[in-house]
Amino acid sequence: MSDKSASKHISGGTVWERLGEQPAASPRVPLSHDRIALTAIELADSAGLAGVSMRQLAEQLGVPTMAPYRYISSKDDLFELMIDMVHADLALPSPSTGWEEVLRAYARQVREVTLCHPWLVQIYARLPGVLTPRMADIAEQALAAMKTLSVDVDTKMAILTTVTAFTHGAAAAEVAQRQLMDRRGWDSDDDVRSAYHPYMAELTSSGRYPALSDYLVNGSNDDGAAWQFEFGLTCVLDGIESNLS
Repeated sequence: MSDKSASKHISGGTVWERLGEQPAASPRVPLSHDRIALTAIELADSAGLAGVSMRQLAEQLGVPTMAPYRYISSKDDLFELMIDMVHADLALPSPSTGWEEVLRAYARQVREVTLCHPWLVQIYARLPGVLTPRMADIAEQALAAMKTLSVDVDTKMAILTTVTAFTHGAAAAEVAQRQLMDRRGWDSDDDVRSAYHPYMAELTSSGRYPALSDYLVNGSNDDGAAWQFEFGLTCVLDGIESNLS
């Protein structure tokens, strides 16, 4: 490795590599990575990711503006700390319950965490493939649950990433729908249907969309986001099992 490459690696290491170098807390600046992450999460939950700046973070922590930089070197560092902290809420069942049940629980919990912290959608897009320590713990448990499968490690990882991709995509769509409803002052799916009713009626009466009209007229309206997520997840897991067979 060249001197330039070595220097780049040393200065560009992840926040997790530098965690052991955490500076001693000052009596005037009693900070820690956990406190910084929790405060940033509070800001993001109340004002969105746009509400998380180093200045606002320092104000909320009650420290000088530059104090957090003793612990993090960039916003990406901060976002990794935040995403790691919220993954502490995930608790997968025992591998003995079977790989499908473990992955089903994983997907459900990731969806719930994302709905509780919708700014996660933006972080996933900004930091694709991010792997924090707590995320690594969850991945280890999920992969360990697949030890009974007669497939190679690449396939096991592909199974996990497939379930993750479906979960992130479905949760992101649900977050976007909720944000749209908030912007337009809609409180329920009934409000959404009422708002779009004139347009849907026009589509139905045109005769150009018989299959769509069948759904609009005869649909049960019970196919909400939770139902769609569970149905889609079952299709993903069943498809994986069928492919392995």
